[in-house]
Amino acid sequence: MLDAPPHHISAAETIEICKSYEFLVLFTSTPGWTGDQRLAEAIKRANPQMKIAFVGPPVTTSPDKALNECPAIDFVCRREFDFSVVEFANGKPLDQILGISYPKDGSVAHNPDRPQVDNLDQMPWVTDVYKRDIDVTRYNVPFLLYPYVSLYSTRGCPAQCTFCLWPQTLSGHAWRKRSTDDVAAEMAHAKELFPEVKEFFFDDDTFNIQKVRTVELCEKLKPLKLTWSCTSRVTTDRETLKAMREAGCRLLIVGFESGDPQILKNIKKGATVERARDFARDCHELGLTIHGDFILGLPGETKESIRNTINFAKALDVETIQVSIAHAYPGTEFYDFAAENGFIINNGAMVDEGGHQLAHIEYPGLPKDYVLEMVHRFYDEYYFRPKAAWRIVSKAIVNRDVKRLYVESKSFLKLRAARNKVVADGKQKAGKTPGPAVNAGA
Repeated sequence: MLDAPPHHISAAETIEICKSYEFLVLFTSTPGWTGDQRLAEAIKRANPQMKIAFVGPPVTTSPDKALNECPAIDFVCRREFDFSVVEFANGKPLDQILGISYPKDGSVAHNPDRPQVDNLDQMPWVTDVYKRDIDVTRYNVPFLLYPYVSLYSTRGCPAQCTFCLWPQTLSGHAWRKRSTDDVAAEMAHAKELFPEVKEFFFDDDTFNIQKVRTVELCEKLKPLKLTWSCTSRVTTDRETLKAMREAGCRLLIVGFESGDPQILKNIKKGATVERARDFARDCHELGLTIHGDFILGLPGETKESIRNTINFAKALDVETIQVSIAHAYPGTEFYDFAAENGFIINNGAMVDEGGHQLAHIEYPGLPKDYVLEMVHRFYDEYYFRPKAAWRIVSKAIVNRDVKRLYVESKSFLKLRAARNKVVADGKQKAGKTPGPAVNAGA
């Protein structure tokens, strides 16, 4: 496994490495599609015998487009790809592999779909691959303890959120789980493999959606005395949260998305503002830290609903936040809604050349530049509150992590300046005079 960016491996070095291999599986994304395509073409030129398979959401939703745009690709896997790529590596002919699409006689052949993987325990443990191929100290997420290791204990998500990419394209809505014995055994193994790791993170779409399974797993994790974190929905009850905390859970990543009741209904979130408040209160009282995710620009968004969300976030007062511009990914219900109503702009571009978010959805009466400006305003209002600022500084002092705080603060301020420049440039292009957004949305 080669994860080039965090290991500072250049494209040229990646191409050189690929000269020694026969088969490449590349996980692509919608924002990264163009760059991944160019890389595949360069690898093919350097090693014409290399067989290349692309996997991921873009090739799942548009296999014909992918194969027609990039002749370097030998086949793509639709949805889950675990067994498809193994079968090819073991010599199975393309026309006999379920769930793939490939060029054939001047067109694209689509083999029948592959059934979803139900028995996740048959999968090899990813932690062994991590130990062999990557340096875990290369990964740093501000709200997780450093260094950390991320893995999965389930696949799929039964929730119906209209904007969420993974259940609608790759993993599906069917929730499948590893046995609690298998997860606990891998965690015990991971503790031995990575004695330097301070936190393990379960990156499942909905780790704790089933109470019985969560409590059972917690009972088996408790003796390991690990520090771990996971994703969570606000529908998780206090008893489950308590079991998680007692088993070593430190932090939850929670998709609050919006503080406006109508927006939550529009996106089929399956949760309410009131339930979110109760959940946050339970977490605070139990000593669980929350990293809250919010999105601006979802269907039905207005200046008023944006203000509701900012005020809601400040009232929740969670440890850290992430604020995103709504992105309508192909293959999602949100994308179909935006496309049918003509709300997609900028040719659907989601990021600029520097990797910064671009608004590619615009509603009548809600200019894209306003939404982008309010993302930046959201961060400023949240983090420059005395209570929030002191909490971050004091924890860094207690945890003897002041050096990391300094590095991350510099990075935050640099990104903040870049965001403000994007907003100012957008105003100039629109013929407006840039100025402070002191009362924006109030």
